[in-house]
Amino acid sequence: MPEQIFDASPVPSADGGAVLSAEDAKLVTLARSSRARVGAVDGAAVRDQDGRTYAAASVALPSLTVTALQLAVAQAASSGATRLEAAAVVTEASTLDGAGHAAVRDLSTDAPIHVAGPDGSLLGTVTA
Repeated sequence: MPEQIFDASPVPSADGGAVLSAEDAKLVTLARSSRARVGAVDGAAVRDQDGRTYAAASVALPSLTVTALQLAVAQAASSGATRLEAAAVVTEASTLDGAGHAAVRDLSTDAPIHVAGPDGSLLGTVTA
């Protein structure tokens, strides 16, 4: 199977007064914890249609590379999720990884993807 390549998505700047809902703030907290626990480059969390959350960190092995957001979406899908309500990524990057973005869009065309820095501060939200 040929490797798929997805372009990174720009992250719109967060409105200075932007405040996440308690449920979306929980996603950022879970993503931060996943990232910090293993010292990964990125951490991510998603919430499915039933309110269940799934968190993951990026994986980089010699034979397998998976972004945190791809892995969180895969966990949700393998647990029976058919739709995502929201997602969050904690990263040092200024863009959202294209593969993770595509994975979220596979389950939801309109779920917001909140992108936060390592300190948990909201960098922006990708809605398209």
